[in-house]
Amino acid sequence: MKNIKKIAALAMTLVISTSIFAGCSAPGKSSSKETLNVFNWGEYIDDSIVKDFTKQTGIKVNYSTFSTNEEMYEKVKSGTNNYDLVCPSDYMVDRMIKENLVQPIDFSKLTNYKNIDDKYKNLSYDPKNKYSVPYMWGTIGIIYDKTQIKDNIDSWNVLWDTKYKDKIFMSDDMRNSLGISLKRLGYSMNSTNSSEIKKATDALIEQKKSINPVYIGDEVKDSLRNGEKPMAVIYSGDAAVLMKENPGKFEYVIPKEGTNKWFDSWVIPKNATNKDAAEKFLNFLLDAKVNKKNVDYIGYGTPNKATFDMLDAKDKNNKASYPDDTSLSNSEVFIDLGDARKAYSDAWVTAK
Repeated sequence: MKNIKKIAALAMTLVISTSIFAGCSAPGKSSSKETLNVFNWGEYIDDSIVKDFTKQTGIKVNYSTFSTNEEMYEKVKSGTNNYDLVCPSDYMVDRMIKENLVQPIDFSKLTNYKNIDDKYKNLSYDPKNKYSVPYMWGTIGIIYDKTQIKDNIDSWNVLWDTKYKDKIFMSDDMRNSLGISLKRLGYSMNSTNSSEIKKATDALIEQKKSINPVYIGDEVKDSLRNGEKPMAVIYSGDAAVLMKENPGKFEYVIPKEGTNKWFDSWVIPKNATNKDAAEKFLNFLLDAKVNKKNVDYIGYGTPNKATFDMLDAKDKNNKASYPDDTSLSNSEVFIDLGDARKAYSDAWVTAK
């Protein structure tokens, strides 16, 4: 989901590769000419894992990043870039399936798929587990520096409290910020009601005037580390990383009104040129030890049961990464908005 996600990622393409000389490849390694084009969220993988995959298989990985689902969608849909593997969120997986932008995955090649917990299969966006492989899951909430803020933070309303003028980072993501505004007003984060969308938009406009928040992406972690502001809307994994780095300083809360519970999954675009390599990479990522290395680095909740079983008690009980059912009771999974997409896009332009 989701770190998701940064302005710098718009201009950044990270190419991670290892050259394997022809004639020196070990058994099972591919030719050095074979490449895999991966498109993922910013700051959403341990780079060493990509290098390990290349070392093991000989497949060069061209790894680039995006900042929002909508950015990723436009690039995949345009067909100007031939990505072999991309990582959209739940509602975007649904949309891409509907629009025939992805192809079925050969699960017979994913021997490690057995590690995925059954509760992360047959989800609404891919009910037959045909097109996607779960990667990470999490929530969106509020993180604050409790050495500076002594109030009880438990509601989205705090983001509109004038006490915190010039002290708040908001999420630079359309669905996140409009969803928060809708939820705060008592509406669904997936509302398609024009009146509700307008009220949520007006609330963001008012917030901009009275609170002067800064909209930010993945760089929110560095900004919080640097003490630029004491409060931010943040993805759970980013919060977990900061809390681990600064025990006793940061607190993460899921507001009582509820939030977005999201799932990010890997899909193979219709125009992928190396489906076989994509499936090899997926199987590699599903390995319990590889996945644990990744989870330890990025901080998100894993759908990989074999990995979860390897976590120590402290990580399993981290409420940022693995919130309890009570905290999630009012949460919603984003769905594809269909005909209401334009209304949201227009609202987002107006609000910002």
